Amino acid sequence: MQNGQFLYQRVIEVINDMISQQVLKPGEKLPSLRKLAMQLSVSIPTVKQAYYHLEGQGRIYSKEKSGYFLSDAEQNALPRRCQLPINPTEVNKQSLIEQVYEGIHAPHQAQFGIANPVTAMSNEAVLAKMMRSALKQAGEQILHYGAMDGLMKLKQQIVQRYLRMGLSVSLDDMVITNGAQEALAIALQCVTRPGDVVAIESPCYFGIIELIENLGLRALEIPVCPDDGLWLEDLADALTQHEVKACVCSSSINNPIGSVMPEARRQSLLKMLVEHEVVLIEDDVYGDLHFTKHRAKPAQFHAQPGQVITCGSFSKTAAPSYRIGWMLAPRYVQRARRFKRALSCSSSLINQWVLAEYLASGAYDRHIKKLRLRLQENKQKMLCCIRRYFPEHTRISDPRGGCVIWVELDIKIDGGKLFNKAMAEGISLTPGQLFSASERFQNCIRLSYGLPWQETHEMSLKRLGELIATMHDEREP
Repeated sequence: MQNGQFLYQRVIEVINDMISQQVLKPGEKLPSLRKLAMQLSVSIPTVKQAYYHLEGQGRIYSKEKSGYFLSDAEQNALPRRCQLPINPTEVNKQSLIEQVYEGIHAPHQAQFGIANPVTAMSNEAVLAKMMRSALKQAGEQILHYGAMDGLMKLKQQIVQRYLRMGLSVSLDDMVITNGAQEALAIALQCVTRPGDVVAIESPCYFGIIELIENLGLRALEIPVCPDDGLWLEDLADALTQHEVKACVCSSSINNPIGSVMPEARRQSLLKMLVEHEVVLIEDDVYGDLHFTKHRAKPAQFHAQPGQVITCGSFSKTAAPSYRIGWMLAPRYVQRARRFKRALSCSSSLINQWVLAEYLASGAYDRHIKKLRLRLQENKQKMLCCIRRYFPEHTRISDPRGGCVIWVELDIKIDGGKLFNKAMAEGISLTPGQLFSASERFQNCIRLSYGLPWQETHEMSLKRLGELIATMHDEREP
């Protein structure tokens, strides 16, 4: 095992030397598997393993029946910056969201349209055991309504997790909600009124866009850097030109780009918003699914009470059907409780009880560790397939966590039409225009690798690449 791993790394070192000495240049073909295996006196599978590893990193790519080639470092990367007009937008996306939502939740051979990372590593058996235990412990209590702002022992477990991150949190500032979506809705209602302007990431999770529309707010789109998150320079310009009431941002792991805002930029973001008296609503649902060495600290870590409302959830990490999320709302907690009571009275008591036991037992942390590894493996597999089968000059994100990849296609490709064509082939995806309050990202799609990976998924991605190529040819003059 160790010897095999040593040989595989040795092949990578040889390729690295060839690149550094410019024996290999971008676009040039690598030695064939057989030729390099003979030169290095290793097996063909060892060379193939090394090539597969380099391909997953995006450093090389394969062409069917042609071999492997050295990538241009910038060839498949998303552009770091785009210019957007700094104008608030009246949102009108609900009908499109409803159409797509209904489509992607129908049974399909390849469910690339649903961001449900838990399915990549099932924890069903452990949760079932916890449920049986909870029913015994709770007894008759389970027939009653739970506390309006949440089960105390679940809140204690969540607070302990924040404390381990170095974030001092009060139980009194927390409200348990029906998923992060309810937390975000309550947070927006706490700090805005209909007609107010809310700064959002662009692209932005479409659930936030739909919330803004339903609450009668206006969206101000701020572009996202694929590496570092929200462009602070653009946000600064927006804040000087408009009276922004709130900024909704995923500083840990953005959906759909997968960027992580560096610590220094997170502090700069908060300082900028505080100067303009803008509340940061932090969407932190993917924070635990990081691929980086350490989890990004929530912006709440750097904030004074009232500057940040943090929204989290177990939907992406434990059980989406449980619909349990939470919000940390210092200074706004009384308003948050009133909105929570008016919206849903309380959240499921039995589900809160199960999750409290799940966290306390340590099983959640063990599950998360395995889930992150599985998602990283799936990400590399999907990136390889996209580079291999999608048309040349396709640009893709390299997410630092989460379960989705953002794909920018040729400007001639309409993501909505591709959505319909793919659905007819049993392949679901999410068209890019859902992730903008205006009409941006028409030529983009989002693909999810948060699923139990199967060999058929590679064939589905190959077919998707063929559909894209066909659409491109149809548009040629």
